[in-house]
Amino acid sequence: MAELEPAPSEQDVVDEGDIAADYIEELLDIADIDGDIDIDSRVGRAYLSVTADDSSNLSLLSKPDTVAALQELTRLAVQAKTGRFSRLILDIGGSRDARAEELAAIVEHAITRIEGGAASASLPPMTSYERKLVHDIVSERGYHSESEGEGRDRHTVITAR
Repeated sequence: MAELEPAPSEQDVVDEGDIAADYIEELLDIADIDGDIDIDSRVGRAYLSVTADDSSNLSLLSKPDTVAALQELTRLAVQAKTGRFSRLILDIGGSRDARAEELAAIVEHAITRIEGGAASASLPPMTSYERKLVHDIVSERGYHSESEGEGRDRHTVITAR
């Protein structure tokens, strides 16, 4: 059985954030896109938020699939420098908040189906971060959720408690 990596130290997370910010800053420069980068550390993860004023062309990068791809590339860049797997989270132009709202609506629809008599409600496949958000929303609503499936097919199933 594979050993779990130890949780990163606070300094490891700060270092990851700095490396990731340098990577994103270089990418923005190459693409000639304006953006300000804020780095935060939460629950053992580096969080990078890229924001800009309304006149910026940052919206070119804020689509959910684009953010997910850039997050993976940034994680790989961090891993190449540190030799450790990175769990950093990237938000571009408020994309994470927008996605959290979408997930809340999906959960609400699923709960409505359960309240209408369904034994359970399966949600579409999601990233581990999105499933974590879903589990939190479901729990707040007083329902139970579990992740099922493997790889890209991993999804959340909601049931009544």
